[in-house]
Amino acid sequence: MHDPAVLRSMHTTRFKADPAVFVAPGRVNLIGEHTDYAEGFVMPAAINFACLAGISPRTDGKIVVYSENYVEERTFDAAALPAHGSKHWSDYPMGVVSVLAGEGHRIPGFSLSLWGDVPLGSGLSSSAAIEVASALAVLSMVGASYPGPVLARLCQRAENEFVGANCGIMDQFISVNGQENHALLLDCRSLEFKPAPIPDHVALVIANTMVKHSVAGGDYKTRRAESEAACAVIARHRPGVPFLRDATLDDLKKWGDEMAPKSLMRARHVISENLRTVAACDALLRGDMAGVGRLMAEAHTSYSVDFEGSCVEADAMVALAQDLPGLIGARLTGGGFGGCTVNLVEQAEAAEFAEALGARYAEQIGIVPQIHICHASGGAHQLA
Repeated sequence: MHDPAVLRSMHTTRFKADPAVFVAPGRVNLIGEHTDYAEGFVMPAAINFACLAGISPRTDGKIVVYSENYVEERTFDAAALPAHGSKHWSDYPMGVVSVLAGEGHRIPGFSLSLWGDVPLGSGLSSSAAIEVASALAVLSMVGASYPGPVLARLCQRAENEFVGANCGIMDQFISVNGQENHALLLDCRSLEFKPAPIPDHVALVIANTMVKHSVAGGDYKTRRAESEAACAVIARHRPGVPFLRDATLDDLKKWGDEMAPKSLMRARHVISENLRTVAACDALLRGDMAGVGRLMAEAHTSYSVDFEGSCVEADAMVALAQDLPGLIGARLTGGGFGGCTVNLVEQAEAAEFAEALGARYAEQIGIVPQIHICHASGGAHQLA
């Protein structure tokens, strides 16, 4: 995480006012990919990469948002908020403002400074970190607060309704509710969650492939539509199956021949991934790290083969980690088609693991990756 004192100084220099400072972490998902919008199970952990938000009141009725990452400032009228996004970085904080206004809060003028070290476009949820940090900051201006799960829903709405990204609840939820040294098994239907301890001897090594592919006909929306089409087939036979979370692998055996081949593959991934995610939480609770690693390997294969959500570079990053000392488990994390892999690694061997993996990937792929040794952190909060 960047130094909050530096953000405070930047804000004071720019806006001539001392800010209240808030922090919201990014996340890595240990297992449970593309199950959230099927109201299934995910198991993310907040990480020690985060977005800082500094906020102070204004008297001119303006909302001025500055991003240190983009070195850019945008100004809005607090009395005439935009109704939808403009495909600009400012959509994320302003989406939160719009949703809070829609909840009946009178939005005053304020200055907001944002500065984050969550790598952009890497699958570590920089957007959710911005939304959550901005939400806490703006709520401090209006004198309101929400329980963690409710705040996560409001931030998800900002991304769904204002930004126009049809994401699930996972990213915002873990940014708000993360727990130090724990992953959370999250039920995306009920928002009930169970902390699962990550042992002290285990490090989270996040390897950024440095690529993000846009696959024609194979993006997030297409995968989601294919998954939902499979669910619709099952629901014709079993009306009590509104989401793939409620389906079984036996349903696919019975009615898979009525599905388009791609829909069958997507459903097989989602249904089996839900089972793996719950099993991985149980394994963590037992301290069975070998079991966690095995489930991560199965999850990556399913993500790559059945969901077709990986790419050459991500598959290579996972494969190159397999025989390195200290590895417990490796898989592609995040939305897919590039981004980052998450590796559970013995802490004592994490530094050598990271160096060796980076060298192997650079030699085989020709790209120098960014590799970070992280730990599971707490959720969003105000900094003293």
